[in-house]
Amino acid sequence: MIRFSALVLLTAVLLGRAHAAEVQVAVAANFSAPMLKIVQAFEQDSGHKAKLAFGSTGKFYAQIKNGAPFHLLLAADVTTPQRLVAEGLGLADSRFSYATGRLVLWSKQPGLVDAQGAVLTKAGAFERIALADPKLAPYGAAAVQALGKLDLLEALMPKFVQGESIAQTYQFIATENAALGFVALSQVQVDGRIAQGSAWIVPATLHDPIRQDALLLKAGLGNPAATALLQYLRSDKSRAIIRAHGYEL
Repeated sequence: MIRFSALVLLTAVLLGRAHAAEVQVAVAANFSAPMLKIVQAFEQDSGHKAKLAFGSTGKFYAQIKNGAPFHLLLAADVTTPQRLVAEGLGLADSRFSYATGRLVLWSKQPGLVDAQGAVLTKAGAFERIALADPKLAPYGAAAVQALGKLDLLEALMPKFVQGESIAQTYQFIATENAALGFVALSQVQVDGRIAQGSAWIVPATLHDPIRQDALLLKAGLGNPAATALLQYLRSDKSRAIIRAHGYEL
């Protein structure tokens, strides 16, 4: 015989599962690793489901403008969510910064990049340097800004290999099609340490803050999973995952 308290709990769980919903989320490529962990915990804790798409913020903006059925956007900047709100495609009150990213110059080769990034001034040390398209990806724009402040932009532009997103940029370097390049710290850091190769964490003073905003999109209005996931991103569990991947809050 099932006790009353256990029956009430079981009923609540079953009702919760019965009202479970699915949210479709457009996620900036730099946030892939932490988001996968957050969503795993979110699905276990809430009973909702989340379907994730990873890519460049610029491309997601174009897709949302063209009617892509995303419920949430986790952008790599603040301006794209602002534009979507201004254009009536997002809910202004829902927008908040979920993370601030850090830019890193990374090479798969140990010892190529030193702690001061001096390799950038050694013209013969590498043939190609990768970065995300600055028109599409905020991390690419930050890389261009940093090189400009270092007075190295003109000298290095002929060596540029541009990825459509920070994920593709990482692949260029990981496969050594480019000896080094600018990626998100979250892509190369594990438990507070660079997982492999060599890296220089670019000083935040060399570029505008890479503040990343989340936004409930028009298509997500009335979707309980979308609202729940936005709230979950602010939870202590999510914030711990975000910090562990090299982001600031």
